[in-house]
Amino acid sequence: MTLELGPDDKRMRLRYAGTCRLCTRQISAGEEAVYERDSKRLRCIDCAAEFTGADRGEAGASARREYERRRDNRERRIRTDHPKLGGLILALTDDPQSTKAWERGAIGEELLARRLGDLPDTFRTLHDRRIRGTRANIDHIVIGPTGVWVIDAKRYMGKRPALEVEGGIIRPRVESLRIGGRDGTKLVQGVQSQVERVTAALEEAVPPVTGVLCFLEADWSLIGGSFSVDGVHVVWPRLLVQRMMDAAPQPIDVDRIHTQIARAFPSA
Repeated sequence: MTLELGPDDKRMRLRYAGTCRLCTRQISAGEEAVYERDSKRLRCIDCAAEFTGADRGEAGASARREYERRRDNRERRIRTDHPKLGGLILALTDDPQSTKAWERGAIGEELLARRLGDLPDTFRTLHDRRIRGTRANIDHIVIGPTGVWVIDAKRYMGKRPALEVEGGIIRPRVESLRIGGRDGTKLVQGVQSQVERVTAALEEAVPPVTGVLCFLEADWSLIGGSFSVDGVHVVWPRLLVQRMMDAAPQPIDVDRIHTQIARAFPSA
């Protein structure tokens, strides 16, 4: 097994027994492990291989596959139904909006992934993660010194995200998300559900898990703009990166949490 070790890692045969800091498995004396010089801790060979070769995922991959499936099915159907005119029909007509939406979503995830690349190397990023037992996925999960960030990318070009508040004095205060005047409650609920799933997948002490709706190419207000709805942050990409870096540091083992989440939510 070939491992790509970091500059502070050393593969060695242990003189004394130890414990893997990622999976907590006992490592016997005489067994091979990876010794981390900076933290003076161990990783077992299995976790070292998984950690160094972890699949970060490809942003927008599942959305792009769905777009291509729908596009190809439409082309095949039209050419079958109209053998002589199929090519002309395809040239003169566009894909339906329901198909284009998948392509827009894929592009949005790809663009946000590039922006997340601006984070320092103390952060770990996972893209396009599958939620087991469902057809749903999580666009991006970021693990860093400021906690875990669960991010849903939305590319709503030219539409303005806004916070609508009702009540607050006599009636209970009710917050809701509007995008271009339309109700965005289901988007907020979707992120809340993803946060609950990620939190449930973590073992032992759970660091803060923050839900985010990140709108790309939206019509943001020149003053203010960002806000939160029922605990979900609503931001644009540059602000999201800044907010993740500026948040209060947390007592978190970034590599261990990263490994747990990568196992629980495989690449889609």
